[in-house]
Amino acid sequence: MTRTPGDWDGWLDERLGAIRDEGRWRRFRAFDAWGPHGTLDGAAGPVTSFASNDYLGLTVHAEVIAAAHAALDRWGTGSGGARLITGARPVHDELEAELASWKGTDRAVLFPTGFAANLGTLTALGAAGVRIVSDSRNHASIIDGTRLARAEVTIWRHGDLHELEGLVARSDEPVLVVADTVFSMDGDVLDVAAVADVCRRHGAVLVLDEAHAVLGPEPTADDLADVEVVRVGTLSKTLGSLGGFVACSHRVADLLVNVARPGIFTTALTPADAGAALAALRIFRSTEGDRLRATLRRHVDRLRPGHPSPIVPIVLGDEQRALDAAAALLEQGLWVPAIRPPTVAPGSSRLRVTLSAAHTDVDVDRLVAALAALGLDQDPVPS
Repeated sequence: MTRTPGDWDGWLDERLGAIRDEGRWRRFRAFDAWGPHGTLDGAAGPVTSFASNDYLGLTVHAEVIAAAHAALDRWGTGSGGARLITGARPVHDELEAELASWKGTDRAVLFPTGFAANLGTLTALGAAGVRIVSDSRNHASIIDGTRLARAEVTIWRHGDLHELEGLVARSDEPVLVVADTVFSMDGDVLDVAAVADVCRRHGAVLVLDEAHAVLGPEPTADDLADVEVVRVGTLSKTLGSLGGFVACSHRVADLLVNVARPGIFTTALTPADAGAALAALRIFRSTEGDRLRATLRRHVDRLRPGHPSPIVPIVLGDEQRALDAAAALLEQGLWVPAIRPPTVAPGSSRLRVTLSAAHTDVDVDRLVAALAALGLDQDPVPS
């Protein structure tokens, strides 16, 4: 197609047409729901979602909702400014203190989303003269953070500790190692102690994205001893609210407050989101939280015994096969979207089941039976 210079209509049509031709057109679908149960735009009847990251069902917990209401009543709907200007509220400080206590760090710094937390961390620490070493299956927010950083970036093969060791040992620059602790498309986990040991022996900083680590891994103090560790998390998954945070040392926190642009140049987290997250975190750290995680663990074991996270991939390879399987499940009122390129590598399209403590035993039984009827109840093919 020939276009004249400045022909934005033609450029947009060409770009959109290419997406359609590749069979990868996407659109938003409204889900009118309370927890995992509701009605989905275009579905024939009621739907149970197995696609949410509300792992403990705290988005609809009465105490979390009440805390959001209380914050609304006290401070209104928005914070009204960036935190370094007028946006700071007492609830932000209170939430940061509780997050730091949870993660065993000196401080925590809030960001508007988990995505922004990774961007802020990696651009602040990944200055010119630094080398970032990143796992090949890290989340898009980490990938984008490394691209925006001024550091040199090296990718290490997923989970290959031998290659990681060599890359860190050979670097002439200060090294920052970054990895998810639970990988968002495969649901597998990082060997945190082993990666921390590499960092310890070579003086590297370790950045851990713990967004999906509701069932662990939870590193011990000994695992992380004598390593500068930066623990990135989200308020929007396990804690059922919205926002991100970085739990870290005093020095790293001061650096983030002063130079992390995704935190400095944006309106502060809403008081309602912060209040909801604070209430959710207190539930997580209570005996009720223990019970919710036990329920989630039971649901995961019902689908795939011993799997380390609530993200259970069923890798089908072919895109159309994944789309057909998702459509067959939706006909039965079970929403498990197909995940396909560019989100995952070509040839690894899949169903990505995510489980929640808000699911009932009946919900999980229905899913297990439906997968078995489609011949999808075996372990996935290697990805």
